[in-house]
Amino acid sequence: MDLDTTIRGKAADRAQGTAYAILVTMGVCHLLNDMIQSVIPALYPLLKDKFEFTFAQIGVITLVFQLTSSIFQPFVGLYADRHPQPYSLAAGMCFTLCGLVALAFSPNFGLILLSVALIGCGSSVFHPEASRVAQMASGGRKSLAQSIFQVGGNGGSAVGPLLAALIVMPYGQHAVGWFALAALLASALLARVGNWYRRMLAEAKAMHRKMQAATCTLPERTVRKAFGILVLMIFSKYFFNACMTSYFTFFLMEKFGISAQASQFCLFAYLAAFAIGTLAGGFLGDRYGRKYVILFSILGAAPFTLAMPYLNLFGTIAMSVITGVVIASAFSAIVVYATDLKPDKVGMVAGIFFGLMFGLGGIGSAFFGWLADLTSIEFIFRVSTWLPLLGIVAFALPDVRPGKNQVLRNK
Repeated sequence: MDLDTTIRGKAADRAQGTAYAILVTMGVCHLLNDMIQSVIPALYPLLKDKFEFTFAQIGVITLVFQLTSSIFQPFVGLYADRHPQPYSLAAGMCFTLCGLVALAFSPNFGLILLSVALIGCGSSVFHPEASRVAQMASGGRKSLAQSIFQVGGNGGSAVGPLLAALIVMPYGQHAVGWFALAALLASALLARVGNWYRRMLAEAKAMHRKMQAATCTLPERTVRKAFGILVLMIFSKYFFNACMTSYFTFFLMEKFGISAQASQFCLFAYLAAFAIGTLAGGFLGDRYGRKYVILFSILGAAPFTLAMPYLNLFGTIAMSVITGVVIASAFSAIVVYATDLKPDKVGMVAGIFFGLMFGLGGIGSAFFGWLADLTSIEFIFRVSTWLPLLGIVAFALPDVRPGKNQVLRNK
């Protein structure tokens, strides 16, 4: 018997459908969390000039942040599957708060690494448990719920560079401290969600023995193959996205001669499109099947990414916006598809894929930073645009829609 399945089933009954109030709250908290995180790459031009960092050092900053954001997530998710902690979300935000204050006043490379590591630890606590809450509140519309949650994060990632351009760039590194207010607001909202979560836990425990857990009926070999393909999709998507978020501004400044502040607005356009695509992917995933959303999102972005390095400024920005919309729709579909394969391990699976998202993004940023020092920014940008072609392997994913393969059954 699985307590997580019991909780999610009970939550759906109580919500009498999708609990939009909880989902919107979680989306807002995800926005605040990822807005804070997105300030880190938005600071790169400022930090590079102030401390005379190399591109390799910029990549190491991202690597440390992304690894601390990823390594702990599967373990947090696994522990939460067995021992749900309603107020862990609010507690995790305290790590982010401490990291922000430290980053605002870090005088050297070592302390900057420590600061971003603290922010990364806060992210590790937040994402697995937040994904569990989103599925609890989904009322069965899991792709939509995951997308509402995820679009908050993408919106925060888009707003972060914009706020950095308006607040941090003019006033310097110390202005990062103002983002601590966002962490305090997120903590307050997450404490309220924790109250709802605690009530759901109490009710689920009371009827735990009356509920039955769901399992996947696909052969284990097929499940492992599907997970391997999903990991490859995450690699393709987030290696490309790492190059965009960390080095797109440098590419625009070098090729077209625009200012650092103007380049942040261009990055905002890409990230805002990313947020729109995430929400669209949720609607399409529930309606047409997550496999086809994954296939369309990764492989379908390839024509637009391949064109980007060879266009003028307007064309490059236009292609980046289209790419953002298309490629963003995959992540919610990937997470929900994976939890359908392991429905009794929602926290662990969400932790693994959020961890892979951050970890591969960090490795990708470090790799492209190293390669940029050896070659050029324009070279790494051209290399990264080929990555979405790996989406072709999504054709091999099994179709898990009801009626196609009976993926879920009761024990």
